[in-house]
Amino acid sequence: MNVVVLISGGGTNLQALIDGQLNQTLPITIQSVISNKADAYGLERAKQAGINTDVLDHKAFESREAFDQAMIKIIDQYEPKLVILAGFMRILTPEFTRHYLGRMINIHPSLLPKYQGLHTHKRAIEAGDSEHGCSVHFVTEELDGGPVAMQAVVPIETTDTPEDLAARVLTQEHIIFPETVKLFAEGRLTMGEESAILDGKELPNHGLRINNFN
Repeated sequence: MNVVVLISGGGTNLQALIDGQLNQTLPITIQSVISNKADAYGLERAKQAGINTDVLDHKAFESREAFDQAMIKIIDQYEPKLVILAGFMRILTPEFTRHYLGRMINIHPSLLPKYQGLHTHKRAIEAGDSEHGCSVHFVTEELDGGPVAMQAVVPIETTDTPEDLAARVLTQEHIIFPETVKLFAEGRLTMGEESAILDGKELPNHGLRINNFN
């Protein structure tokens, strides 16, 4: 299955997808890795794996709409079945999300619907939560609000700093992100009106959930 991956930074989740492609555990072909930042290290990861890259600087456009339309033109050249947001730090326009509705997923570092937006680890600790985690969800017009396909849950320790928690959550992101992509590529996972659908059955609001209390 042809996919395109959008990034803005270091690309550790991208690396998990590249590894899955190279060792053939993921039935995908990453046609291009696209970044809005020329210095994103994820571009180097793609080049090292022989994957095409594109850079489109959002600062060169007069509006968010103009940037997103230019992105669509680049992405659609590759005819992807799935667009993967792997740390793409841009708020997308409604036109962009509608264009890829049902075939675009994102990884978010919280147990959605909790802690949409930024600084999720700090917010979870300050709220006194006992658990935290990450979610893979379909992208809709609502920021971090589309149907959740899969979550991984990790405990919050009393001594945790946001950095400690972020590191443990990131480890789980590298597990559930490729797994979600695999389910989609196999035709088992789709987006319904209110929830993600696996093997023809609606998933709970939290999607498939993996607990990591060891």
